[in-house]
Amino acid sequence: MQTFSQVGPSEIFFIARRDNPCTRAQLLFTGRLHFRQDSFGFRLKNRVVEYSARPVPPNLIAAEKEEAKAVLTLFFKKQGLSNSVSVRIINKSDLFIDHLVSRLHSVHKARYLVGRELTTLEIRDSLIPYLEQLHEQHGDLLSDLVVSFPDPPEDRPASSSPPPLAPFTSSPRGLAADTKKLRAVSRVSELDTEGALRPQTLYLLDLGLNLEQIKTITRKFAAFPYYSLEGKIKPVVDFLLDLGIPKSDIPTILCKRPQICGISLTDNLKPTMAFLETLGIDKNQWAKIIYRFPAILTYSRQKLISTVEFLTQTGLTEEQIGKILTRCPNIMSYSVEDKLRPTMEYFKSLNVDVAVLLHRCPQTFGLSIETNLKPVTEFFLEKGYGIDEIGVMISRYGALYTFSLRENLMPKWDYFQTMDYPNSELVKFPQFFGYSLQERIKPRYELVKRSGVRLLLNQVLSLSGVEFEKVVKKKMMKKLVSDHHQK
Repeated sequence: MQTFSQVGPSEIFFIARRDNPCTRAQLLFTGRLHFRQDSFGFRLKNRVVEYSARPVPPNLIAAEKEEAKAVLTLFFKKQGLSNSVSVRIINKSDLFIDHLVSRLHSVHKARYLVGRELTTLEIRDSLIPYLEQLHEQHGDLLSDLVVSFPDPPEDRPASSSPPPLAPFTSSPRGLAADTKKLRAVSRVSELDTEGALRPQTLYLLDLGLNLEQIKTITRKFAAFPYYSLEGKIKPVVDFLLDLGIPKSDIPTILCKRPQICGISLTDNLKPTMAFLETLGIDKNQWAKIIYRFPAILTYSRQKLISTVEFLTQTGLTEEQIGKILTRCPNIMSYSVEDKLRPTMEYFKSLNVDVAVLLHRCPQTFGLSIETNLKPVTEFFLEKGYGIDEIGVMISRYGALYTFSLRENLMPKWDYFQTMDYPNSELVKFPQFFGYSLQERIKPRYELVKRSGVRLLLNQVLSLSGVEFEKVVKKKMMKKLVSDHHQK
């Protein structure tokens, strides 16, 4: 017999043969899992069987499967797999998904016995450590294990890299996954015996969503139409309305992050908000924050802490961090190791004060170094600016790197070359690139040129319309007096 190694730390839940899957009666196995490559597939030792005392509703099982798929997809992406490859693996992993869901029922048995559902965060916090343990045990073989489960993956030399995945073709499992998604979407417009839509759908329509929006949400997150109206959706929506969020904003929030309806108010959502307030978020701004980035309420405590620790390491004060999180809550979505830290190091190489840049323009840290940041730096280097000068420009105007190179920086640079200013003027006033070329820069500069006066670049652009006219007239009068005395 060939032993493959232990799949679970202490128990395996819902193990099924491919040709004879288990029913929803829950089977709990303790001990080590041994694969045997013979006619009947595998063998389990030290087997103990228990049955759940409370049946789990089919709609809850379907929702939990979708949650488990989302967690597994996220885990694979963190391991470096692309989204398309991750989805391709998930589409072939129905039995492993069943195993993950059944593991939830094992670990949280007491919760299910009293009929209490798990929230999105609780599902994620339960499955991620388990997947990390499997990854430590099996390394690159984990993706093979997920697909072949419960059979052992084919042996592969430890030194070899994973074989390239074949082009995607419609498989029975892929078709099954598509069927499940279609079933979830059809549930949205499903009619009862009296010809009425489901209560969940009617409620969402009353909030301002249309059927196509609800279906779009379901295509992205198939668990959504299975959420309980009275137990999940309505309590969360009522809570958001109580925070001062206009009813008209609810559809946008749900479209951005439908998972928010899967969060327990008492166990997760409210404690997360209270925790973020201790980090400096202005509690009076929750309506704006949630509208901008509702996902902030769905992140684990560990992720929130790791981001704040990074911000603290850059030299930001607690007050500054609070203002950043209030103005730009989506900074919490950036990976510390994959996004924030590399971006910090890149700006440090340009002699930029990272804390100042984060405080002034935190969204800069969401840009791609290769796609956005480096091309802009190279653009200014090609125009004759030094690294130190570029660093000064960024420090003075953090939004500089958020502009499109082709649609913004290049055309404005070309026009600047026709203006009677040295290139060093842009180091003093890089905000030049933030003004509209057609509506502000050209009209004002042409007026100054016709008037025959000279203004600093920041005077031309930063003054209000009334102040700008006053300065131009004053300069014109001064010039007339000077010309008169010279005559």
